[in-house]
Amino acid sequence: MALIFTTFILAFLTLFIRVAYETISFYWLSPRNIKKIMEKQGVLGPKPSPLVGNILHMASLVSSSTSSDMPSISHDIVSRLLPHYLLWSQKYGKRFIYWNGFEPRMCLTDPDMIKELLIKYNPLSGKSWLQQQGSKNFIGSGLLMANGDAWYHQRHIVSPAFMSDKLKSYAGYVVDCTKDMLQLVENMLESGKNEVEIGELMTNLTADIISRIEFGNNFEKGRKIFNLLNLLQRCCAQASRHLCLPGSRFFPSKYNKDIKSLKTEVEGLLMEIIESRKACFEIGRSDSYGNDLLGILMNELQKKTTRNGFNLNLQLIMDECKTFFFAGHETTALLLTWTVMLLASNQEWQQKLRDEIAQVCNGATPSVDHLPKLRLLSMIINESLRLYPPATLLPRMAFEDIKLGDLLIPKGLSIWIPVLAIHHDKELWGKDANEFNPERFASKSSFISSRFIPFGAGPRNCIGQTFAILEAKIILAMLVTKFKFTISDNYRHSPVVVLTIKPKHGVQVCLEPLT
Repeated sequence: MALIFTTFILAFLTLFIRVAYETISFYWLSPRNIKKIMEKQGVLGPKPSPLVGNILHMASLVSSSTSSDMPSISHDIVSRLLPHYLLWSQKYGKRFIYWNGFEPRMCLTDPDMIKELLIKYNPLSGKSWLQQQGSKNFIGSGLLMANGDAWYHQRHIVSPAFMSDKLKSYAGYVVDCTKDMLQLVENMLESGKNEVEIGELMTNLTADIISRIEFGNNFEKGRKIFNLLNLLQRCCAQASRHLCLPGSRFFPSKYNKDIKSLKTEVEGLLMEIIESRKACFEIGRSDSYGNDLLGILMNELQKKTTRNGFNLNLQLIMDECKTFFFAGHETTALLLTWTVMLLASNQEWQQKLRDEIAQVCNGATPSVDHLPKLRLLSMIINESLRLYPPATLLPRMAFEDIKLGDLLIPKGLSIWIPVLAIHHDKELWGKDANEFNPERFASKSSFISSRFIPFGAGPRNCIGQTFAILEAKIILAMLVTKFKFTISDNYRHSPVVVLTIKPKHGVQVCLEPLT
C-alpha cells in the first residue's frame, strides 16, 4: 500500500513539475529568449509591463486618438487608428518588437520580406494561440483561424463554393437583392426623405446576399444569425484590448455570460438549419444537402472520410458558417460604404464611372460579362481598398525558425503586418498617398511587391476575395446608374477599428434619382 502511495505521489510530482516547466517556458522563458535573439539583430521595441505587455499603452493611445471626430474628410488616418505604430516606428525603426501580454510581436513593413513570409513560408506560419482564443467564441476554429493540415483540408473542402461557375450563379442573388434595396431607397425618396445612412443599407444588403448564398431558402434565419454575430463581434473587439489568460473564459464574469448566451443562440439557429437539411435528405425529399455553402459542407460530412487525421464534424461546420458569414458580408459592406463616401465627395469620379457604365452596359443591368470591361470601376474599388482596407493588421506566427530577408525569425515570434500603414506609406505610394487618386491603379505596378494587400497574399489569401469584388462591382454599378449622391452635411468623418475599419457614426449621403 505504501509503495502504491509513493508511486502515486512521484507520478503526481513528475506531472506537476512538467506542467509547471511547460507553463513557465511558454509564458516566460521562450518569449524572453525570442526577445534576446531579436535584440542581437538590432530589432528593439518599447519596454513591456508585467503580465499585460504593451496592451494598456496601445489602448490608451488609440482611445485618445479616436476620442473626437476628424475636422474634415481626410484620408490621413494612420495616426488616428495606429498611433502606437507611428510612435514606435519613429523611435525604433519600421521593424520593432512590442508585447501583447506574454506574446512578443514583431511589426514588419518591408514589402519584399512580407512577400517572402506570405508565399514562401506559408506552411510554417499561421495564427497564434492568443488570436485563436480571442476569436474562439466568435468564429471558432473555421478556416480563418485554422493552421497547418487543418487549414489545408478546410480550404480544400470550401474552395468549390468559390469556383467561377458558382460565382456566376451568385451574381443572380446580388442583382435581385440590390434591386430590392434600390426599390427601398426609391420609396424613401418618394416619402420626402433624401438622406440615407449608406453603411446600414450596405450591411443589410450584403447580409441578405450572404444569407442566400450560405443557407439558400433558410435566409430568414441567416438574418437573425447576422444580428447576433454583430453583437458577438463587438464583445470580442472589446476583449482583444485585454489580457487573455488560460482558463479565463470559464470565469463567471458578465462578459463571459453574455458571450456564452450569444454563442448558444447563434449555434442553436445553425443547428435548426442543419437538422432541417438532414431531415429533407433522410426522408428522400432531396438527393443532397444543397448546392449552397452549407450544403457543400454537409455533403462532405456525409462522406464520413478522414483526410490524414482531419475529421469534419458538426461543430466545425457551424464554425465555418460563422466565419464565412462574418467575412462574407463584413468586408464587402465596408468596401461599399467607404467607396460610396469617396465617390460622394469626389463628384468628378462619380460621373466618370457613370459614363463608363452607360457605355459598357448600354442601359442593361450589369452582369458578370460586363465587369471585366469596367476598368474605372476596378480602379476606384482598389483605391478604396488601399485607403480603407477592411483590416488594419495582418498577423502570422512562425511555427519554426525561419530566415526572412536579413533576419532570423525564431519559432514562436508573431509577425504583424500593419496593412493600413503600408497602404498609406509615402515612400511606396508617393506624396499623394493620403489622397483619393484611382489613376494610380491604371498601372500594374501598383500591385507588385506586396505593397497592396487588402486581402492578404499567397496561398492563405482571402478565399472569397473574387466574390467580394464581383459583388461590390455589381452593387456599385447598379447604384451609380440609378442615383446621384453627395455627402450630407450631417456626415462626421470618424473612422474607428472594431476588428475592421468602420465609420463611427455611419456615412450619411443625400440621394437624387437620375431620370
